[in-house]
Amino acid sequence: MAANFKIIVLDDDPTGSQTVHSCPLLLRWDGASLAAGLEHPSPLLFLLANTRALAPAAAAERVREICRALAAALPAAGLERWWLVSRGDSTLRGHFPLEVDVISAELGPFAATLLVPAFLEGGRTTVGGVHLLQGQPVHETPFGRDGLFGYSTSYLPAWVEEKSGGRIPASEVQGLAAAKLSRACGDGGQELAQWLAGLAAHPLVAVDAEQPQQLAALARVVRASPRPVLAQSAASWIRALAALPPQPLAGADLVALRRRGRDGEPLRGLVLVGSHVPLADAQLASLLAEPLCTGLELPVARLAQLLEAPLPSALLACLERDWLLELGEILAGGRTPVLYSSRGEFPCASVAARRRLGDGLAALMARLVGALAPQLAYLISKGGTTTHALLADGLGLAAVELQGQLLPGLSLVLTPAELPVLTFPGNLGDPGTLRQAWRLMEGLESCP
Repeated sequence: MAANFKIIVLDDDPTGSQTVHSCPLLLRWDGASLAAGLEHPSPLLFLLANTRALAPAAAAERVREICRALAAALPAAGLERWWLVSRGDSTLRGHFPLEVDVISAELGPFAATLLVPAFLEGGRTTVGGVHLLQGQPVHETPFGRDGLFGYSTSYLPAWVEEKSGGRIPASEVQGLAAAKLSRACGDGGQELAQWLAGLAAHPLVAVDAEQPQQLAALARVVRASPRPVLAQSAASWIRALAALPPQPLAGADLVALRRRGRDGEPLRGLVLVGSHVPLADAQLASLLAEPLCTGLELPVARLAQLLEAPLPSALLACLERDWLLELGEILAGGRTPVLYSSRGEFPCASVAARRRLGDGLAALMARLVGALAPQLAYLISKGGTTTHALLADGLGLAAVELQGQLLPGLSLVLTPAELPVLTFPGNLGDPGTLRQAWRLMEGLESCP
């Protein structure tokens, strides 16, 4: 039986479920897929829109398509309440405010749109309206210099003005201060409820967050309010709004989901790394230092020419066959293949060309891994576009089931063929986290 309420999350890449567990992640939103997702007993339903990988017009069209599919499916679901979350990046990259504008136009109006980029589990906090990564203003980090979604300020009202091209002035962005949220932890949320009830003109509200209990207090007020609220948020708000019980599977239970062969023999895993932020580079280097890991590098400069060719390239097909044989040989030798694109940011002539190259590389990696999937024990996939291509195209899936987190922010999903896939955001962890995740999946370390 479905829950009598549902939190529906439009996720702009496949990694936003990194604080919750035991729910479906849909890669399609046809009527049958939505009906099954809405009937699931979890209060959460994720729709993996993957819009961060799209150009703005295509992202808007995909969000519009999802909203209209939801509008058709929700009346039959028998839900008493539902809330919408546009899940975006905790380092402020993505199509904002475009996506919430489309959601509001299609499924609104909403009392307010809460801007909650805090991802407390990953060290992203918001203090006095300034968004921080491990205490540093996030625009000062490499994420602020992103080639597609860069920005020049970490003060959220000014960031909103910048990202909206001045359409939403900083002066019109309301702030919800940490002090008010902290008071709500002790007074039952009465002041906060009065604030929400008094909102007019559907404002955008930048929410401070340093502690989980602050978001939990706000979530209690939002759940109790008769006024629907939209959120543009990272993963911590979803956890607060859902108020789930503890994750049923501990780390050791997640590792135990590794597949074995028909006769019970151990199988090998595979790691793929598409993300090219500096943190991902450091994590990859650490992993490749492991003697049981063998890297296979896809040369981006060479592939850029082949992927941009007007017709399918016989040379590319030949290279794919060679790489597939090499990956198979690594597996047969009892080692873990690490498939990755060459490091550094390849210069492209335009933003559109960069997106085409990224999509082409992700599709290539997905094809290679999909061909090997039947003989794998598990997969670790780093990078949002890479992971979406793997699940939707390489494995041809309509949905996966989220089991929980192996490490903070690292979600393990299970495919219908019971292949565990550890989804690893490009911007998460420290230089040793990818290596630690691999060692845990291999049983070389005990789970924390």
